Amino acid sequence: MGKLDGKVAFITGAARGQGRSHAVRLAREGAGIVATDTTAKAASVPYPLATAEDLTETVRLVEAAGGRIVARDADVRDSSALAAAVEAGVAEFGRLDIVLANAGISAPAPTLEMSEDTWQEMIDINLTGVWKSLRVSVPHVVSGGRGGAVVITSSIAAFHANENLAHYSAAKAGLVMLMKVMAKELAPHGIRVNTVHPTTVATQMVLNDATYRLFRPDLDEPTRADFEEAARAVNRLPVTALESDDVSNAVLYLVSDDAKYVTGTTQVLDAGAAL
Repeated sequence: MGKLDGKVAFITGAARGQGRSHAVRLAREGAGIVATDTTAKAASVPYPLATAEDLTETVRLVEAAGGRIVARDADVRDSSALAAAVEAGVAEFGRLDIVLANAGISAPAPTLEMSEDTWQEMIDINLTGVWKSLRVSVPHVVSGGRGGAVVITSSIAAFHANENLAHYSAAKAGLVMLMKVMAKELAPHGIRVNTVHPTTVATQMVLNDATYRLFRPDLDEPTRADFEEAARAVNRLPVTALESDDVSNAVLYLVSDDAKYVTGTTQVLDAGAAL
C-alpha cells in the first residue's frame, strides 16, 4: 500500500530536476501522474532548458516505478496548453487530487542593469505561471469533492536576500502570499496549500556557469568546485546542495495524510542557511 494509492497528481516542470523526482516519488506511492514541461524558449535563461527527450525520460522512469503517466508539452505561460494537459489527465484518470506547481527558471542579473524583458520573463514564468497552473488545475480538485493538496515550489530566496536575484526573489516571495490566500480560500473544500523553500538544489538550474559566477563573483571563470566551496559556506549543515529527492521527501509529506492538518505554511529546507 502506498501513501497515495488511487490519487492523481498534476506536476509542472516535470521533465527533469525536482519535477521529475516528484513525479517518480509520487508514482512509487501509488499516484497517477499528469506531467508537463515545455520546449518553448526563455531568452533570459543562461543554461540549456528541458527537451522533449527529457520529458520522455520522465515518462520512462515513472512507468519503471510502476506508475501511470500522461505527459504533455505545455508552457506555464500558456493557459490553454496547461488546461489541455490537465483535461487530458483527468480524462485518463478520472480525477485530480494533488497539484505541484514546480516549474521555474533562474537568470541572475544585477537589479539596475537587467533588461525589462529579463524581469518580465522571470515574473511571467515563476509567479504568473504558477497562478496560471493553479487556475486551470485546482478547480478539478475542488469539483472532486474529496479534498486535496497543493504544493508550490518557492525558494529560500523568498526570505534570504542575495545579490543579482531581485526578480527571482520577488517572484518566489510573491508565491508565499499567493499560497496563503489560496489556503484560506480552499480550506472549506478540504484542500491544503503550502510552499516548499529549498536552499540550493543540485539540478541543471543550479549546476551551470551562471550560478557558479553568482556564488563566486571574485573569480573570472569559476568551476563547480569553486561553487561548491562557496555553497558549503552558505549552508550551516555540512552540505553543498540538496538533492531533488530531499525536496521530494518534503513534498510527499505535504500531499499525504501525514500532513492532513498542515496548510498555509512555508516548509523550509535550507540546511540552516537562514541561521
